[in-house]
Amino acid sequence: MQTVPMLNPVSPPLDARSRALRKLCVEAIDGAGRGHLPSALSLIEVLRVLYDDVMRYRAAEPMWLERDRCILSKGHGCLGLYAILADKGYFSRDLLRTYCSDDTILGGHPERGKVPGAEASTGALGHGLAIGIGMAIAARIQKRDSRTFVITGDGEINEGSIWEGAMAASKHRLDNLTVIVDRNKLQSYGRTVDVQDLEPLTDKWRAFGFAVADVDGHDVEALRGALKQPLQAGKPTCVIAHTIKGKGIPHIENNAEWHHRSKVTADDLSKLYAALNPATEAA
Repeated sequence: MQTVPMLNPVSPPLDARSRALRKLCVEAIDGAGRGHLPSALSLIEVLRVLYDDVMRYRAAEPMWLERDRCILSKGHGCLGLYAILADKGYFSRDLLRTYCSDDTILGGHPERGKVPGAEASTGALGHGLAIGIGMAIAARIQKRDSRTFVITGDGEINEGSIWEGAMAASKHRLDNLTVIVDRNKLQSYGRTVDVQDLEPLTDKWRAFGFAVADVDGHDVEALRGALKQPLQAGKPTCVIAHTIKGKGIPHIENNAEWHHRSKVTADDLSKLYAALNPATEAA
């Protein structure tokens, strides 16, 4: 009998860094009055570990050839990417409050060539893996040891282009490529198990030739262990990160009404900020 994964992993409490990055996401929502907040909050620890502990990059030189690449294929989660890029100095944190304004560089989806550090223009779901495969192959041809990381949503991997890309990555034995699936078990209008059941997801990726790890996507130490090095020589890696949509703000966790909030009120903002205070953090 097939077992459906738990909706909510049991994660360590959020530490000060995880709360601070979430507050940057809320600051952007504060300026815009709208946006995909929960889809970004499920990504914070993944992005934090990549940029704090794993990836090689130069914020002052975003196009440095020897850098590692991170493609946010689920582009609607861009608030998380913007928060970590601002934190790392790719652009001023003050720009976060211009998110989605008429003259900003920070749109509702990341744009390569406009946002320093954005490796691809994404949001038309299902495209990021193919772009990442091209980057991984280019690194091999150019004899660079750069790694490429592609972050997908679990709803996104309903797209056939993901699985076509997975076959190509396996064919080319791209052990410099890592796919990270944000497995929050929800998509825009329902649970993934109801919309398009993905299980057995680990077995699927293995059958497509990937070395696979299942981890708690909010456990920083577990993510470090899974992402520091490719899992197996000669195989691309897939890390299935079990997360909570909206993690860290209890009243929006797994709440479909917050998938994309088109109007965020002053009262909403007050509750968002209050939830990220240490005394009220979500476990």
